[in-house]
Amino acid sequence: MGVNNVRRHFPKNVAVIELLLDHLQIQCGLEPGFWCGHPEIRDPRLGAWLESKQLHAAVYRGSILMAMVPEGKNAFRLEPLRVNAHARTKNLPRPAPEPS
Repeated sequence: MGVNNVRRHFPKNVAVIELLLDHLQIQCGLEPGFWCGHPEIRDPRLGAWLESKQLHAAVYRGSILMAMVPEGKNAFRLEPLRVNAHARTKNLPRPAPEPS
């Protein structure tokens, strides 16, 4: 998720967020480390849902980037981030040139 996104989108007084995962709606607690450099949301239901999405991506030989779309106060819908092949590769670091 990234430390900057946490600072920008999550007030420190929020202890729980709601995630909408396709047809599933879950509430996830945010641990104190969430605001202190460890911006992770840990929940077995979220993990299982993400794993099912990645297994689907394996069929297409890639991973799926996810976007958290605001859906109200402290609520987000997780959706696959739509990126075309060109956009995925244009921002990747270029390999260092081979030494001569």
